[in-house]
Amino acid sequence: MQSLGTVTRLIIRKNVIDQNRLVREQRSLIPAVGEVILKIDRCALTTNNITYAAYGESMNYWGFFPTGQSEWGHIPTWGFADVLASEVDGITVGERFYGYFPLASHLWVRPDRVTERGFHDAVEHRQTLNSVYNQYTRCSWDRYYSPANENLQMLLNPLFLTSLMLADFLQDNQFFGATRVVFSSASSKTAFGTAICLEDQSNLERVALTSAGNKAFVEHLGCYERTLGYAELASLPTDRPTLYVDFSGRLDLRDQVHQHFAGQLVYSCAVGSTQSTDEAQLSAITGPQPAFFFAPIQIRKRNAEWGAQRLIEYIGEGGQKFHRRVTAPANPLLRVVESGGLEAAQTVISRLFHGQVAPIEGHVIRL
Repeated sequence: MQSLGTVTRLIIRKNVIDQNRLVREQRSLIPAVGEVILKIDRCALTTNNITYAAYGESMNYWGFFPTGQSEWGHIPTWGFADVLASEVDGITVGERFYGYFPLASHLWVRPDRVTERGFHDAVEHRQTLNSVYNQYTRCSWDRYYSPANENLQMLLNPLFLTSLMLADFLQDNQFFGATRVVFSSASSKTAFGTAICLEDQSNLERVALTSAGNKAFVEHLGCYERTLGYAELASLPTDRPTLYVDFSGRLDLRDQVHQHFAGQLVYSCAVGSTQSTDEAQLSAITGPQPAFFFAPIQIRKRNAEWGAQRLIEYIGEGGQKFHRRVTAPANPLLRVVESGGLEAAQTVISRLFHGQVAPIEGHVIRL
């Protein structure tokens, strides 16, 4: 193979997420001993990636793919890559892997714990970061993988993993005594994925809070007992113990919810930041102190209790069920939009940042 190649990266100004630029450089494409070069093929872009950027400092998402520039970072994405070159036993050129990538043409990794399932990246700067994001799955091993469903896997699995483990966490804690769960940003895939996971809870009322423009879409989802626009919050009765799950990150809305439910609010759960790019703030004007939900913690708990195989099956089968639900011909909940190149990614990030992407859209960037 050629010894030099052009590596292209899209980097983001950390404190102004819709400011970004492309960087191109010549770099050797011959790996060092113990190194693998991955050629990134396609990635998904959703509001989940805006959350990664918003919480980039507090949750150290900027740390996974450092740029060497303090004010600029890589937004992490989920996607697929092929092995371009390998100096690691057990990993061969041409193999395909699913995992966590920068918006870039290539990624250099140092595989460790190589198994038939895949590997962990042992590059030094990632060793203090959460190991869930350092795992790369070999597509040939994954029985839930299908080439035809790659877009669904990228778009939905990371979001649904949070949905599934959040629903599991809430059930594990008996909903902290609540019989109503209120979801902000209820049109987001992570929010309605959680609501779908809780459909078998017959004594639980699931209430959607959403923008006026998304209200019809949320009602169409069919997974909430009640759907309200944000301006209609005051009309919601305060007649039962209530749990708030915040996917919006809006502090003003959080305070409104806490004030409205007052003593009936039993738990306040911060999950994401679809409408705010401020750093995560775990504060509220009154009521319970908001607690941040981090899916890897619940994953580790279940891994210890159930074992890895049962957990893999639980996640895989749940994901397949969710894929079928969102692509059901009678009521499709997702429209995949494919674009080519990192220039297209710049446009999609700006639209996501400014709330200009319709909730039914799922964007995929082909590199």
